[in-house]
Amino acid sequence: QVQLMESGGGSVQAGGSLRLSCAGPGYTFIRYCVGWFRQAPGKEREGVGAIYTGYGTTYYADSVKGRFTVSQNNAKNTLYLQMNSLKPEDTAMYYCAAHWGVCRTTWGPTDFGYWGQGTQVTVSS
Repeated sequence: QVQLMESGGGSVQAGGSLRLSCAGPGYTFIRYCVGWFRQAPGKEREGVGAIYTGYGTTYYADSVKGRFTVSQNNAKNTLYLQMNSLKPEDTAMYYCAAHWGVCRTTWGPTDFGYWGQGTQVTVSS
């Protein structure tokens, strides 16, 4: 069982930046697809970015391309979501999720079996 923990959320003004981290204590994500999702109140969970840790291949939702970056550390035990040029509409609970194997090009929440508890991101105008 992989336990995921997100950190790095908070409140920021529009145009600011935050970096979220996702770790599985004592776990190394070798050849995993790790995705970042967000969910705002009353809205469906939305994928924002994903990475296949085997090759470092990344995927992004159109709404965040050019602003968000998914990355991993060399030890492959921590994943990051760097969020720049934040907008009020980016306000949501952010989750990381993981599954073993490559990411599907049409990756979505149902692909992932392991989830963190989430970290809140609030962007004020």
